[in-house]
Amino acid sequence: MARGRRPRVSSTPGEGEPAKPTAGRHFMISVVAKSYNIHPQTLRLYEREGLLRPSRTEGNTRLYSEEDLEQLEVILNLTRDLGVNLAGVEIILNMRRKMERMQQEMNQFLAYVKEELMRSNQEGWQERFQQALVKLPPTHIVRATVGDREPV
Repeated sequence: MARGRRPRVSSTPGEGEPAKPTAGRHFMISVVAKSYNIHPQTLRLYEREGLLRPSRTEGNTRLYSEEDLEQLEVILNLTRDLGVNLAGVEIILNMRRKMERMQQEMNQFLAYVKEELMRSNQEGWQERFQQALVKLPPTHIVRATVGDREPV
C-alpha cells in the first residue's frame, strides 16, 4: 500500500471488481474532466478513494454513467461549495446510502402495515381488537421520598 493512502473498505460484494458498462450514455474520463473543469487525476483519486465507481471497457477505459455524474456533482458540491474534505465526503455519502436504504425499508414496512389493515378490515378487525385487549387492574401511585423531606 502506498504511503498516505487509506485501505479500501468494500461495503458490497464485488465492489473491488470493475463494473461492466450498462445501457445508457457513458462518458470517457477526458470528457467528464472538461465538462466539470477538473483534472482527470482528480477523478482517478475519487475512484481510488471509493467515492466513484465508473464502469470499465474490456480495454480498461473508465466510462462514467449518468449516475456516476450525479455522484460526482454531489462530491464537487461538498468539496468546492461546502469545503468538506474527502474523508467527510465519504462519511456523508455513506450516510446518504444508509438513509436511502432505511427509507426503502420504511416504505416496505408501511406497505405491509397498510396491507394488514386492509386485510383486517375485511376480516372483522373490531371483534379481534376487543378480544386482544388485556384488562389490567388499576395501579396505585407510590410517592417517592427524597431524604428527610416530605413526600413529593
